[in-house]
Amino acid sequence: MTQKLTILFDLDGTLVNTAPDLMHAHNYVMKKYGYEERDLSDIKKLAGRGSKVMLTKSMYEIAELSGKIKKTSDNVEEMTKDFINYYSKNILKDSTLKIGVLSFLNWCKKNSISMGVCTNKQEHLSIDLLKKIKIYDFFDYVAGGNTFEYNKPDPRHLTSTIEIIGGDSRKSIMIGDSETDSNSAKSANIPFILIKDGYTEKKTNEIYHDHLIKDYIGLEKIIEKYINDWI
Repeated sequence: MTQKLTILFDLDGTLVNTAPDLMHAHNYVMKKYGYEERDLSDIKKLAGRGSKVMLTKSMYEIAELSGKIKKTSDNVEEMTKDFINYYSKNILKDSTLKIGVLSFLNWCKKNSISMGVCTNKQEHLSIDLLKKIKIYDFFDYVAGGNTFEYNKPDPRHLTSTIEIIGGDSRKSIMIGDSETDSNSAKSANIPFILIKDGYTEKKTNEIYHDHLIKDYIGLEKIIEKYINDWI
C-alpha cells in the first residue's frame, strides 16, 4: 500500500513512562557523588534533554534550594557515564507503555503509516528500551540524541529522520510531551500533538500544540483527519 503519512514520536514520557527507571539511575549517581536524591515529580521536570543535562540541572537546583552545595559540574562527565552504565543495566524495571500505545501503533501499521522515533535519549539506549518493551519493530527508524550532530529542539532532528524514512515533511506529524518536542515541530512546520503530564516544567497552555491528548485512546480520529486532508 502507498505510504499515507509519517508520524514521529518522542520516547520518554510520550511512548513510555520511563520516569521511574530514570529516577533510580539518577538517584544512584547522585547518592554516589554526595548529592541529594530526587523524587518522581522532580525527574519528570528534569528529563527530556538527555542524561547530562538532567544531572547538571539537578545539581544546580539542589544547590539553589539548599545553599549548601557548591554549584559545580566538574564531575558531570563522569556522573553521566555512571548514569548511562547503571540505566542501561536497569532500563526496564518499572517503565511502562503509555495507555493505548500498542493499539495505536498496530492501527498505524495497518493503515500504511510510517513511523519513527526522535528522542534526545542516546540511540543505543533508545533501541534497547524499544526492543525490551517490544515495540521496536513498529518503527522505520530510531534517531537518538547522538544519532546526528544535532538534536531536538533543532528541527533537523525531525526532518532528517523523515528523509531517511522516505517520508514527506508536508505529510508528517510529531507527537511529544514537552516544549523541546513542540519547538522542533514548530520550526519544522510539522503539526504537533501534545501529550498531557509530560516530562517538562511547563504547563500545557505554555507549550505550543495543534492537539492535546491525555493518552493514545481515540487518537486515530485525529490522524484520520490528516489522512483525509493530505491524501
